Amino acid sequence: MGNNSKEVIISTVKISNPEKIVFKNLGITKKDVALYYQKIAVRMLPFLKNRIISTIRCPDGVDSTCFYKKHLEKNLKGMGMINLPRKSDGKEDFYYIKDISGIISEVQMNAIEFHPWGSKLPTLEKPDIMVFDLDPDEGMDLGQVRNGVRDLKSLLDELNLKSFLKTSGSKGYHVVLPFSSSTSWDKFSAFAKNIALLMEQKWPNLYTTNIRKINRKGKIFVDWIRNTRSATSVAPYSLRTKNIAVSMPINWSELDKISPNNITMSDAIKRLKRKDPWEDFFKVKQEIK
Repeated sequence: MGNNSKEVIISTVKISNPEKIVFKNLGITKKDVALYYQKIAVRMLPFLKNRIISTIRCPDGVDSTCFYKKHLEKNLKGMGMINLPRKSDGKEDFYYIKDISGIISEVQMNAIEFHPWGSKLPTLEKPDIMVFDLDPDEGMDLGQVRNGVRDLKSLLDELNLKSFLKTSGSKGYHVVLPFSSSTSWDKFSAFAKNIALLMEQKWPNLYTTNIRKINRKGKIFVDWIRNTRSATSVAPYSLRTKNIAVSMPINWSELDKISPNNITMSDAIKRLKRKDPWEDFFKVKQEIK
């Protein structure tokens, strides 16, 4: 997979140790990961650009220790930094991606996963992307998980809200809604929480808003908590450290055909040739009433 030189340049970023194995069981290298993100960036960048991010970095590959990174240790190409007040006192530096070189710079720093905020600069206090993560109990039948997605969509449809579907790259699916940047985080979070509570009240045997796993027996946890200020959710097209799967935008008609963790890097690249199932995402004009 590539040459054996100690350095390659991808999207103007120097990738050191490009032949380092990142996903051992498939022989996928750091260079392969960088090339994946270079190819997918045309679709992925609109969901990352000018959004504060956290990444999951795996310096010795996904089979070794990985960690969340939400502060830059140094300036990187294609990255910006912003200083924000802490909840308690003082301030802290966060960072965001400006362009494709920012994505590749993060890969150079051994990032595998990208997790952006639900708001972007310069309107950080006005969120515009809402994510519901349907997280099933261990060993739940996939049919039940898919029914959960349909139940959530039916509620959103009743509210005349357009929603989009993606695989999580893990156990469940994500239902994602674009909004105009016109409301506060408090109102945004309260709305997301109320949707989750509505599911729990309407179908108490199927859904829970309780984060504790002990309360999830046979149920799907409707995770609305990602819709709070400074929370993050895995970006569309991001790789996941488990399964080497992609969190992939799909059509609603594909719900019964595609399981949450079976789109690979190569699958994702092949799907670029198809019509973008989310092509209207940023054209949707809807607000929280």
